[in-house]
Amino acid sequence: MKLLVRHQTVYRYDASAGRVAMRLKLMPVNTPAQTVLDWQVSVNGDVLSDFRPNSYGEMETIWIRRDRQDHAVIVAEGLVETRETHGVVGAPVSRVNPLYYLRETALTRASNGIAAMARATPEGDGPLARLHALSAAVIDAVGYRTGVTTSATTAAQAFALGAGVCQDHAQIFIAGARSLGIPARYVSGYLLAGDGSELHETHGWAEALVPELGWVGFDPSNRVCVTERYLRVASGLDADEAAPIRGTITVAGDISIDADVRIAQADDGVEERQLQRQQQQSIPPSDAQH
Repeated sequence: MKLLVRHQTVYRYDASAGRVAMRLKLMPVNTPAQTVLDWQVSVNGDVLSDFRPNSYGEMETIWIRRDRQDHAVIVAEGLVETRETHGVVGAPVSRVNPLYYLRETALTRASNGIAAMARATPEGDGPLARLHALSAAVIDAVGYRTGVTTSATTAAQAFALGAGVCQDHAQIFIAGARSLGIPARYVSGYLLAGDGSELHETHGWAEALVPELGWVGFDPSNRVCVTERYLRVASGLDADEAAPIRGTITVAGDISIDADVRIAQADDGVEERQLQRQQQQSIPPSDAQH
């Protein structure tokens, strides 16, 4: 499957920002499940060419501006061919020992309830089956509901609430897996909805280390291992570390953020035409005037 993606994020500031520094993890890399055919990232129309591999074997860059400005438009777009591997992404190039992913963070610390849920999963059929059971247990315990959690909500808080979104489900799964001694990490990326509807935001899921298979992707929100409809971009110990965009802005006044993701399947023979059409989509007039 070939996926076309256009991910635009617009930052607007009430007053001109004196300094903007952003860490961008918006450049996907090749894995057994995906091959990047064409991809670029731009900020305010300038294409960034200084992405470098980090210790996770993924690409990132730091964008810094010190001149005063009242907006920043970040666009990541391209074409990626994905393959069905039943969730197995193997062992991408990394300088990090897998045991590092047993480390808990404030967002992924397992509560007594999460640990008990994980321990209750059957272990007789091996770690892969147990992780499938854990993924199902997460969504059974925490229903999908928008508007009840935020990016700062911890796994323990969402579990106690019994509701959340993909970030919460992934972080609860990670907390549960680590409590069982299984390395697990958060993954951010894109998902082509199976029902044909359009998602206009990034998606989050988890990967756990399975002996003899390597890293395997689990999406508790959708009760599946990841498929060819998933496009992997970045990973980390939790959602904050795996965020595609993180930054600091020196500004007096409020900041607004407007993000939009467009993803579609490309038909053979028309990829270039579709890619060009996506890249020519204009940014909102209010931004173009700045």
